[in-house]
Amino acid sequence: MFRTASLSTKLIRIGTALLVVAIASIGLTLWVTWQLEGGAAAVNEAGRMRMQTWRMASAVQADVAREDVRGFVRQFDGSLALLRSGDSNRPLFVPWDVQVHARFSVVEALWEKHRQTLLDEAAPEPVASIQAAGNFVDAIDSLVLAIEQQLSRLTAILNLFQFLMMALAIGGAVVMLYTGYMYVINPLGSLRQGLRKVEAGEFATRIEVDTGDEFGQVAAGFNRMASTLQSLYGDLEAQVEAKTRRIDAQRARLEALYGVSAFLGQASTIDDLARGFAQRVRTVMKADAAAVRWADEANHRYLMLASDRFPPEMMEEERSLLAGACACGSLHPDARTRVIPILSHEEAPVRHCAKVGFETVVSVPIRLQQRLLGEFDLFFRAPVQLSVEETELLDALASHLASALEGLRAAALEREAAVGDERALLARELHDSIAQSLAFLKIQLQLLRTAVERGQSEKIQKALDELDVGLRESIGDVRELLVHFRTRTNTGDIEQALQETLQKFQHQTGLPTEIQVSGEGLPLPADVQVQVLHVVQEALSNVRKHAGASRVLLEVSKGAAWRFLVRDNGQGFDATRNHGQSHVGMKIMRERASRIGAVVEVVSTAGEGTTVMLTLPPHPVAGTVAAGRPHEHDEVPYRGNPDEPEGVRA
Repeated sequence: MFRTASLSTKLIRIGTALLVVAIASIGLTLWVTWQLEGGAAAVNEAGRMRMQTWRMASAVQADVAREDVRGFVRQFDGSLALLRSGDSNRPLFVPWDVQVHARFSVVEALWEKHRQTLLDEAAPEPVASIQAAGNFVDAIDSLVLAIEQQLSRLTAILNLFQFLMMALAIGGAVVMLYTGYMYVINPLGSLRQGLRKVEAGEFATRIEVDTGDEFGQVAAGFNRMASTLQSLYGDLEAQVEAKTRRIDAQRARLEALYGVSAFLGQASTIDDLARGFAQRVRTVMKADAAAVRWADEANHRYLMLASDRFPPEMMEEERSLLAGACACGSLHPDARTRVIPILSHEEAPVRHCAKVGFETVVSVPIRLQQRLLGEFDLFFRAPVQLSVEETELLDALASHLASALEGLRAAALEREAAVGDERALLARELHDSIAQSLAFLKIQLQLLRTAVERGQSEKIQKALDELDVGLRESIGDVRELLVHFRTRTNTGDIEQALQETLQKFQHQTGLPTEIQVSGEGLPLPADVQVQVLHVVQEALSNVRKHAGASRVLLEVSKGAAWRFLVRDNGQGFDATRNHGQSHVGMKIMRERASRIGAVVEVVSTAGEGTTVMLTLPPHPVAGTVAAGRPHEHDEVPYRGNPDEPEGVRA
């Protein structure tokens, strides 16, 4: 039972036993020492009683006052009571036994007689007093001798305990050494020896397990480890070879996956994408032919996008397949990769494949976000079984193909939407500027024709002047439109684009311009920069058309909320009234600003110039983001939401 106990249990038991014995020995030693200290104090007190006895006898002979004698008697009574009851504080107590009790009783009896003599009114005879004192001192000496004999026995016991404690310490050390050797050192030595043998290649080494403690469990584990190593070492070369083959296969699959993924990321057209994918997958899987089929929206018909080494006699027949007409193109929405054996030439679903010698078809669905887009098929002229890793590889390749095809489709839609946005924006620009000018010119032309028919020379001249002004305005609008469409943004800093805009404005109008930039702030997003430039350009256009200014200042304040101010020293106007085309320009600026959450304020007084202030929110973003977001060197216009309100122009 002790051999089955754990090592900690064994050590606790041995340590507890030694601790109990040590505590008991220490307790007995303390008790004996206590007794010796109390007995020594009792002997001292008895010696004091002898001195008190002779003192009382001397007082009687010297005829001392009776009151002093009675004081000596009370002191002696106190000493006798102290011996009788002891004093734990000193400590003082008599080590009582039968002999000590008998001697103490004799002392008490003699004291009673002697005490009465001392307390009588008549002084005792000196000779009788000395004789009584001598007898009493002899009795006290007998008591002291008895106490000393008892103390001698206790001293012998104390010496015995000390010897036993020394023997216990030696025995405990021996026991601990023996225990450490038996339960720790010896098992560790066996384990170390066994490990050395295993390191030397002796896998048949075993350690004898004769206990159930921790070292026994470790020894059993060592034996199991050695047995496992022995069995592994036996077919190690075969396992290494198998592991190497699996690693090579995994590496090849990863290389194939990376290669196909890299190709899909570089392909620019759907035909190149599908054809290159079919060729690469056929090569990776060592198939005899491959085909990529794309399904219509209802999954009723499958179109062959591309193929590789596909038999020409099957190409025309299977270029477009009805769903369910063949083993290919009959996928359900929840279909998985399948291995389809070709068993007979007469079975309709695989009739064409059997005729050209194919024996197995692997059908892999192409999905994008749980939506079935098509499939790709691998054809083999021998039976094929796919492993789990190969199936996972084909599924991953199909997923990459779906993402790449969807990306190309989205890019095409994006380009188409961008072209539509550009056309819509151009139409709005023409409608808001040139079309209005042409309508004005048409009205003036009708007025001119009427004036010519009526011979009104003043109206003819006025109409010609109006036509001249209108033509100049149209030419200016065309130039401004070209400027707008050539403006570039910089995603790092809008300052350069603003400087270019002012330079073009100055070249177009001849008005001196100045830009002042202050503060520090994060760069504005590219789409926000486009809207800011359009607002500034519209403000400059209004200056050119209506202000009659001689100088233009653009102030830019960077910060958490950017602010742009376009100031002119022109004639100004009443901002609360409708001013025709200038009012339309303010409306256009406010619509531009609203797309990025900004605010446009116009401050103007007749004769004192005009200030247009654009204030951006702390973190401006475009309200509508199209697929074709402009980049660092994209040209305006911004390709935004095709549903932008009519009448808004750059």
